[in-house]
Amino acid sequence: YMALRFQYGFDLLTDSDEFDNEGATSEAIEASRIIKYAAVNLGDEPGSIIIKIAGETNGVLAPISNEAQVAVEAYFDEVKFAGPEITVINYLPDKLTLDLEVYRDPLVLDANGVSILNGNKPVEEAINAFMQDLPFDGELRLFDLEERLKQVEGVRIPHLISASSSWINPALNDYGSQSPIHVKRIPVSGYFTVENLNSIRYVA
Repeated sequence: YMALRFQYGFDLLTDSDEFDNEGATSEAIEASRIIKYAAVNLGDEPGSIIIKIAGETNGVLAPISNEAQVAVEAYFDEVKFAGPEITVINYLPDKLTLDLEVYRDPLVLDANGVSILNGNKPVEEAINAFMQDLPFDGELRLFDLEERLKQVEGVRIPHLISASSSWINPALNDYGSQSPIHVKRIPVSGYFTVENLNSIRYVA
């Protein structure tokens, strides 16, 4: 709640956790609320708290700027209760890689997974819709993804051979190596992006 209330460019009222919105328009206030998604978890160390955040760019989840993150961290230093150590995670999305083989109905989908009737790629669209439906910092379950794909017209058997993901290593400020996902995973950043949809193999 406190993360979503953050207003970039606005100061707090003295001795308060409320922002000083005097004279500001409702549009300016809404535009200043750059954190669109947030999740709070206990850290590994006793008394520590991890806050995962994300904004939006053109309607897609994305990190806020580095300068804005500095402001967010200063905000939490002001409003937090004494004691907890707060770490803000504002990463690029975890990269999700799927090794997927789709047994198709050749009357409905062509060899590239294109709908013969509509010209779209329904398997890719279903994967993207599934990822968008995941709650922020929600758990990805491979079984649920396969169940969603079974509902796609023209899909006879979705065979998810393997899945893996990688996330930002803060020490390197770059992605680490891919780690296999056996059943489920919560993204370190709070959200995923699928890397290799064009490598799905379609089998008649």
